[in-house]
Amino acid sequence: MNRFRLLAIGTTLMLALTTAAQQAPTSSDAHGGSGGGVPTVQEQLKVLTEKLDLTGDQQAKITPILRELNDATQKLVQDKSLSREERLAKVRPQRYKADKQIREFLSDDQKKKLDQYLQEPHPEMHGNLSGVTPRSQRTP
Repeated sequence: MNRFRLLAIGTTLMLALTTAAQQAPTSSDAHGGSGGGVPTVQEQLKVLTEKLDLTGDQQAKITPILRELNDATQKLVQDKSLSREERLAKVRPQRYKADKQIREFLSDDQKKKLDQYLQEPHPEMHGNLSGVTPRSQRTP
Protein backbone atom coordinates (compact mmCIF):
# COMPACT_ATOMS: atom_id res chain seq x y z
CA MET A 1 0.00 0.00 0.00
CA ASN A 2 2.83 2.37 0.85
CA ARG A 3 4.52 1.68 -2.50
CA PHE A 4 1.29 2.42 -4.33
CA ARG A 5 0.91 5.68 -2.44
CA LEU A 6 4.46 6.74 -3.25
CA LEU A 7 4.03 5.83 -6.89
CA ALA A 8 0.78 7.75 -7.05
CA ILE A 9 2.35 10.80 -5.44
CA GLY A 10 5.33 10.70 -7.74
CA THR A 11 3.07 10.33 -10.72
CA THR A 12 1.06 13.32 -9.60
CA LEU A 13 4.18 15.41 -9.38
CA MET A 14 5.08 14.38 -12.90
CA LEU A 15 1.56 14.99 -14.03
CA ALA A 16 1.59 18.47 -12.58
CA LEU A 17 4.66 19.19 -14.64
CA THR A 18 3.15 17.76 -17.79
CA THR A 19 -0.19 19.51 -17.50
CA ALA A 20 1.43 22.87 -17.12
CA ALA A 21 3.65 22.20 -20.13
CA GLN A 22 0.69 21.22 -22.26
CA GLN A 23 -1.08 24.42 -21.31
CA ALA A 24 1.98 26.56 -22.05
CA PRO A 25 3.65 25.19 -25.21
CA THR A 26 6.39 27.79 -25.06
CA SER A 27 7.68 26.48 -21.72
CA SER A 28 10.16 24.22 -23.52
CA ASP A 29 11.89 27.33 -24.84
CA ALA A 30 12.85 28.21 -21.28
CA HIS A 31 14.93 25.05 -21.22
CA GLY A 32 16.78 25.91 -24.39
CA GLY A 33 14.89 23.66 -26.79
CA SER A 34 12.40 20.86 -26.88
CA GLY A 35 11.48 19.89 -23.35
CA GLY A 36 9.48 16.86 -24.45
CA GLY A 37 6.35 17.96 -22.61
CA VAL A 38 7.96 18.47 -19.21
CA PRO A 39 6.65 21.67 -17.64
CA THR A 40 8.80 24.15 -15.81
CA VAL A 41 9.37 24.10 -12.07
CA GLN A 42 7.23 27.23 -11.75
CA GLU A 43 4.33 25.60 -13.55
CA GLN A 44 4.55 22.49 -11.38
CA LEU A 45 4.74 24.61 -8.23
CA LYS A 46 1.65 26.51 -9.35
CA VAL A 47 -0.35 23.28 -9.70
CA LEU A 48 0.78 22.02 -6.29
CA THR A 49 0.07 25.40 -4.70
CA GLU A 50 -3.46 25.39 -6.09
CA LYS A 51 -4.16 21.79 -5.07
CA LEU A 52 -2.56 21.93 -1.61
CA ASP A 53 -2.86 25.62 -0.66
CA LEU A 54 0.90 25.91 -0.14
CA THR A 55 2.21 28.86 1.84
CA GLY A 56 5.01 31.07 0.55
CA ASP A 57 7.43 29.38 2.94
CA GLN A 58 6.40 25.92 1.73
CA GLN A 59 6.79 27.02 -1.88
CA ALA A 60 10.31 28.25 -1.18
CA LYS A 61 11.25 24.93 0.44
CA ILE A 62 9.61 22.77 -2.25
CA THR A 63 11.01 24.65 -5.26
CA PRO A 64 14.53 23.12 -5.08
CA ILE A 65 13.00 19.64 -4.78
CA LEU A 66 10.89 20.24 -7.87
CA ARG A 67 13.91 21.66 -9.70
CA GLU A 68 15.91 18.50 -9.02
CA LEU A 69 13.03 16.29 -10.18
CA ASN A 70 12.49 18.45 -13.25
CA ASP A 71 16.18 18.31 -14.22
CA ALA A 72 16.25 14.52 -13.90
CA THR A 73 13.03 14.20 -15.89
CA GLN A 74 14.26 16.54 -18.62
CA LYS A 75 17.36 14.41 -19.11
CA LEU A 76 15.30 11.24 -19.36
CA VAL A 77 12.78 12.72 -21.79
CA GLN A 78 15.60 13.90 -24.04
CA ASP A 79 17.30 10.48 -24.03
CA LYS A 80 15.75 8.97 -27.13
CA SER A 81 17.72 5.73 -26.67
CA LEU A 82 15.41 4.74 -23.81
CA SER A 83 11.99 3.16 -24.20
CA ARG A 84 9.01 4.63 -22.37
CA GLU A 85 9.20 1.80 -19.82
CA GLU A 86 12.92 2.42 -19.24
CA ARG A 87 12.26 6.13 -18.72
CA LEU A 88 9.54 5.35 -16.19
CA ALA A 89 11.78 2.91 -14.36
CA LYS A 90 14.53 5.50 -14.13
CA VAL A 91 12.31 8.40 -13.05
CA ARG A 92 10.40 6.49 -10.35
CA PRO A 93 13.18 6.67 -7.73
CA GLN A 94 13.42 10.43 -8.35
CA ARG A 95 9.66 10.76 -7.89
CA TYR A 96 9.71 8.77 -4.65
CA LYS A 97 12.55 10.88 -3.31
CA ALA A 98 10.78 14.13 -4.25
CA ASP A 99 7.52 12.94 -2.71
CA LYS A 100 9.20 12.05 0.56
CA GLN A 101 11.02 15.38 0.70
CA ILE A 102 7.93 17.43 -0.18
CA ARG A 103 5.79 15.67 2.42
CA GLU A 104 8.22 16.83 5.13
CA PHE A 105 6.97 20.39 4.54
CA LEU A 106 3.24 19.62 4.36
CA SER A 107 0.69 19.77 7.14
CA ASP A 108 -1.41 16.70 7.88
CA ASP A 109 -4.33 18.35 6.09
CA GLN A 110 -2.21 19.03 3.01
CA LYS A 111 -0.97 15.43 3.01
CA LYS A 112 -4.59 14.28 3.05
CA LYS A 113 -5.40 16.62 0.16
CA LEU A 114 -2.47 15.25 -1.78
CA ASP A 115 -3.49 11.65 -1.08
CA GLN A 116 -7.07 12.41 -2.13
CA TYR A 117 -5.94 14.16 -5.29
CA LEU A 118 -3.75 11.21 -6.21
CA GLN A 119 -6.69 8.83 -5.85
CA GLU A 120 -8.79 10.81 -8.34
CA PRO A 121 -8.47 10.34 -12.10
CA HIS A 122 -5.99 12.81 -13.53
CA PRO A 123 -4.73 11.41 -16.86
CA GLU A 124 -4.31 14.90 -18.31
CA MET A 125 -1.27 15.30 -16.08
CA HIS A 126 0.68 12.36 -17.53
CA GLY A 127 3.55 13.36 -19.76
CA ASN A 128 5.72 11.67 -22.34
CA LEU A 129 6.98 9.19 -19.77
CA SER A 130 3.69 7.71 -18.65
CA GLY A 131 2.01 6.03 -21.58
CA VAL A 132 -1.44 6.59 -20.03
CA THR A 133 -4.13 7.46 -22.56
CA PRO A 134 -6.44 10.29 -21.46
CA ARG A 135 -9.99 9.13 -20.81
CA SER A 136 -11.29 11.31 -23.67
CA GLN A 137 -9.10 9.40 -26.15
CA ARG A 138 -9.88 5.87 -24.94
CA THR A 139 -12.10 3.57 -26.94
CA PRO A 140 -15.11 2.16 -25.06
